[in-house]
Amino acid sequence: MYQLPHYSHITSFSKVAILTSGGDSPGMNPAIRALVRTATSFGIEVIGIHRGYAGLLNEEFETLNSKSVSGLCHRGGTYLKSARCLEFHEPATRQRAFDILSKHGIEALIVIGGDGSLSGAHALYQEFSIPVIGLPGTIDNDIYGTDDSIGFDTAVTTAVEGIDKISDTAYSHDRHFLVEVMGRNYGLLACHVAIAAGAEMVIVPEHQSDITDISQQLAQRRKEGIGSSGIIVVAEAGKSGWSNQLSEEMRQLGEDPRVCVLGHLQRGGKPTAHDRLLAATLGNCAIHTLLEGKTDVMVGVTKGAVSTTPLEAVITQKKGLPVEVMDLINELQH
Repeated sequence: MYQLPHYSHITSFSKVAILTSGGDSPGMNPAIRALVRTATSFGIEVIGIHRGYAGLLNEEFETLNSKSVSGLCHRGGTYLKSARCLEFHEPATRQRAFDILSKHGIEALIVIGGDGSLSGAHALYQEFSIPVIGLPGTIDNDIYGTDDSIGFDTAVTTAVEGIDKISDTAYSHDRHFLVEVMGRNYGLLACHVAIAAGAEMVIVPEHQSDITDISQQLAQRRKEGIGSSGIIVVAEAGKSGWSNQLSEEMRQLGEDPRVCVLGHLQRGGKPTAHDRLLAATLGNCAIHTLLEGKTDVMVGVTKGAVSTTPLEAVITQKKGLPVEVMDLINELQH
């Protein structure tokens, strides 16, 4: 269980809206459930906006209550659905969005998503002073201001389960596999997967990898009789499928690895107990944070405690890859 703040409510709301935006992540549904049930316990009406900011512009609204969100805890994806909305970058589009929120009497907006989605919430507050709260919902766990994000643990678990199966055939054929995982330009997902799956190596964007050196290491391990097969976890580094190019470069150096791109498989599936607990906690605390009078912040977790970070910092600061994670990986490779 996370350490919770002591809240002092100083304001009230009659109606708030919630939406999920960008790439979906397992655990968004438990977050929605927690938001709705906490809000209704304080007499707040909750409007669910389907399909993110695009749905806001199209007024795809649904009144949510405890009954409508029952049974969401174990479901993957997002009940509210999601979509990308490039036009939300335009000031005129955001003006239209605010006008729609005002027309429906919506007094605050809660957004679950990655840094791009939270940027939209921040812009609405900056331009129209509407209270907004963000929740980190991304399997990449690349958002500044929180140690964990909704969906990360499930994505790691899903990838490890897949690698466990790939490892069987890798061993049977004395072959190495390049297994590509998501993570955009942040390698934490790849690192956690590599550690949990017992991978031989991990390639992440934060550390330049020399293909010649990798091939030589594999050859040396075979020579020593400790690495005739194995898994190399590769972070997608902003370009899905780039491990195929990596494989071709390795073939030119005498290696013959196979490639498996896990892709969107990592976004699906029932959320783990860890992600359900995280989502429920953050959803509950988001409502308390609103009632405490705070706005334009993201509710996350830092060192085991629920914390808030200004959205300005969330969208402008870069989250660094923990040094201790790479140290652990390097030591486990010997």
